[in-house]
Amino acid sequence: MAKPDAPEVLRKGDEVVLVRDLREVPEGTEGKVSLVVGLSWIRYWVRFANGVAVGSVNRRDLATPAEWRWRQEHPDEDDAEAAGAEEAEEAGGDAGGGGGYTHAGVLVPQKLLDRSKAARERLGA
Repeated sequence: MAKPDAPEVLRKGDEVVLVRDLREVPEGTEGKVSLVVGLSWIRYWVRFANGVAVGSVNRRDLATPAEWRWRQEHPDEDDAEAAGAEEAEEAGGDAGGGGGYTHAGVLVPQKLLDRSKAARERLGA
């Protein structure tokens, strides 16, 4: 079975499954997209079956039911794909030297933290 074609951007009302543990929601919990936010950086508000609603969820943390079934049947291929994506992010240098700070499940890249620190120093704060 080939990896299912999945939309890059989910739509309001789409059924999803959480791919990794996130705050009060365990991996594998089903949910429904309740709001799609953003233009170039899309984030999702999802209401999960356990009654928890979570905002600012990244697409890579959500799978359609077909993608979830495929992940369960092909765990080795999925792990290799995830490792390749992480290496590509690191090579891109988006994190400004790596690292960052995670708040409420959202990574703030080190580059942005460094810019904020430099601005405070310029302003004498």
